[in-house]
Amino acid sequence: MLTSVLVANRGEIARRVFATCRRMGLSTVAVFSDADAASPHVADADTAVRLPGSAPAETYLRGELLIGAALASGAGAIHPGYGFLSENAGFAKAVLDAGLVWIGPPVRAIELMGSKVEAKKLMGGAGVPVLAGLDPADVTGADLPVLIKASAGGGGRGMRVVRELAGLAGQIEAARREARSAFGDPTVFCEPYLENGRHIEVQVMADRHGTVWAVGERECSIQRRHQKVIEEAPSPLVERTAGMRERLFEAARAAVKAIGYEGAGTVEFLADERGTAGERGGFYFLECNTRIQVEHPVTECTTGLDLVRLQLQAAAGDPLPPGPPAARGHSIEARLYAEDPARDWRPHSGTVHRLEVPGVVTEFAPPAEPGAPGGPGVRLDSGVAGGSFVPVHYDPMLAKVISYAATRGEAARLLASALARAKVHGLATNRDLLVRVLRHPAFLAGDTDTAFFARHGLDALARPLASPESVELSAIAAALADAAANRRDARVDGGLPSGWRNVPAEAQLKTFGSGHGADIEVRYRFTRDGLRVEGHDRLSLVSAAPELVVLDVPGDARGEVPGEAGVVRRRFEVARYGALTCVDSPLGPVSLIQRPRFADPSAQVSAGSLLAPIPGTVTRVGAWVGDRVTAGQPIVVLEAMKMEHAIAAPAAGVLTALDVTVGQPVEVGAVLAIVDATARSAVDGTQPGEPA
Repeated sequence: MLTSVLVANRGEIARRVFATCRRMGLSTVAVFSDADAASPHVADADTAVRLPGSAPAETYLRGELLIGAALASGAGAIHPGYGFLSENAGFAKAVLDAGLVWIGPPVRAIELMGSKVEAKKLMGGAGVPVLAGLDPADVTGADLPVLIKASAGGGGRGMRVVRELAGLAGQIEAARREARSAFGDPTVFCEPYLENGRHIEVQVMADRHGTVWAVGERECSIQRRHQKVIEEAPSPLVERTAGMRERLFEAARAAVKAIGYEGAGTVEFLADERGTAGERGGFYFLECNTRIQVEHPVTECTTGLDLVRLQLQAAAGDPLPPGPPAARGHSIEARLYAEDPARDWRPHSGTVHRLEVPGVVTEFAPPAEPGAPGGPGVRLDSGVAGGSFVPVHYDPMLAKVISYAATRGEAARLLASALARAKVHGLATNRDLLVRVLRHPAFLAGDTDTAFFARHGLDALARPLASPESVELSAIAAALADAAANRRDARVDGGLPSGWRNVPAEAQLKTFGSGHGADIEVRYRFTRDGLRVEGHDRLSLVSAAPELVVLDVPGDARGEVPGEAGVVRRRFEVARYGALTCVDSPLGPVSLIQRPRFADPSAQVSAGSLLAPIPGTVTRVGAWVGDRVTAGQPIVVLEAMKMEHAIAAPAAGVLTALDVTVGQPVEVGAVLAIVDATARSAVDGTQPGEPA
């Protein structure tokens, strides 16, 4: 009988498991690294055990520490969550050998699926369609393009697409490094890459009494770096393809029966809408995830099931009912990441000052009515809260925002609106990209595949929701809110407008950086006739407070609409965190950095400096001092948030300084190297542009 559960994980999935445990009357135990000491998942648990250190290899990937924490805290069972050791057969066996309950499938099932190479052979023998695997050493030009994959783990780590044979060796080595860092196993393999494949998976549930459910399918084709970004249930492709669901479910049940599976799992397929033999809805086995999936909430929202509860019940030996409930309605999940899609998906670490999503009906739980027959809703599963610090050591996912409604169109519209109106302050995120995808005509038509970003243009999809004119209006609101705060805090004549003079004087000036284009200068003055903003003669101030500014704005935001008919009243909510100002309005969210009036000379850097965009560890250098380099050439490779990130030369030139070595940790903003566009190469004495 289960009484206490330790979750050998962190963040959102730990909070998700704890929520179900509380509903079932089970006590909970969290583990935490030093970097996670203030994480919300620690406060959610009844008991917490520290794992000294911060890196995964010294904390969440050390099975002996996790088992020791369970024994020391009195936990009788371990739930592995997803990632880390969740699909590690050795860890599962050690848990059982310690006399604890393993909330997962049998060790043998994990072993059989732990190697994707061996799993494909087994599935082929069970009659499940598979794509032929390729030994990296045997790949030829005729096999291209190919996909390199890590044999252990998932989540996009250790995956690379190779289209040119010359780049194969380097990409294999990079994939091995990522796989070793993320899973402790550097084994990789290759398989044919389908340019326009669709990622379809089937949620399965099995008990030890022989009952196997195919609960429902999900489509997860919107991906970046081979990691899912938007998932939904049911799949648009399966919905419109006659007979495909039945064939998928049959293949999924055959897969789990072949390995004697128990508990919750997912059988993943790569689908080709046309099929290799012309049959519509062809699909091929990718892998079997022997754990709960990140995207499990969309299945819960369409079935009403609590999949974590079923995991716990299966581990306790309880039988499943004969069949799963029928799915109803539609659900879409968006993964909110602390990353900048427009800058090669660069992850961000730091403090999340505020995270508020409007319209949230439930957290970490399926809705009371699956498919929302009583009305649509939003579910939030978040690993952070206001004030949380996002460390560099782990995946940058902040939260999963999930909508559910009677139809797919309504679910997409609801989720896009919730994300657009959410207050996400402190870090750059992929929020704008998610909203644009959910509103894109191709997505709404169900025309999705794994090449969605490449096909529709990442530059267009990653554009800020706020237009340049809206950013300028938000900067004006930020300046006026700052002025209102100064008046509120003034000790003398606080009732007078900021910068007020009895005679005409110079305008007040505030300068903001928006991260997109040139800095924005706001010049304004308060006169007897009210507010005057340079360049916005017809803009008028309705009210200004430190947290809320209301402006009357011409309809086109440029003062070109004659008369009063075109005036629109706009509300701007303003929040300040030191130099950072976040402005939320219906025009789109805007983050601004207020520039100091006088620049600090010590903060200036030399032209051509390569700065660390994120904190991380140097894993490789691509040139040495004196080398001539080309624009875009990778100079330093950093590992951060479980991925590698190349820092490239901004222009052609000579590498005149290299201030880091392999294995060295660096902080954000650190100077890594300097490329001089005018210097002569120490190797051949030439300048950039001259023949060597």
